Amino acid sequence: MKHLHSTLAIVLLLALVIAIVITLANYLGKKSYNRKIALLGLVSAHLQFIVGLVIYFVSPLGIQSFSGENMKNSLSRLYFLEHPLMMLLAIILITVGYSKAKRQIDSQKANKTVLIFYIIGLVFILSRIPWSTWSLLA
Repeated sequence: MKHLHSTLAIVLLLALVIAIVITLANYLGKKSYNRKIALLGLVSAHLQFIVGLVIYFVSPLGIQSFSGENMKNSLSRLYFLEHPLMMLLAIILITVGYSKAKRQIDSQKANKTVLIFYIIGLVFILSRIPWSTWSLLA
């Protein structure tokens, strides 16, 4: 499961970057909002989150290690608190951005909404990936 989670992380990062770049090009070129491209980022984020939830509740590094003692250990704290919390916030931002853009009538506003929410979500994700232990880099 950990390898799947790491592999899906690459898919998610690529999907978000692609969605952001195409939406930025549409925004700057005053083109229409492409909901399918934004959906690519949304679906990949939710799929990654579901796999992450399974790992969180099954792994000894997840909810099982939630304790005051482990708060002193930065790597343990990253796994059971910081990483899941930031990923949840990122998924919420991506979902809210997609939902708000879907309701927009003006394409420019829809593109701008997706750009803002997806970029903040991507920053949250990048900030709490455990880079030192990522299986794809090792």
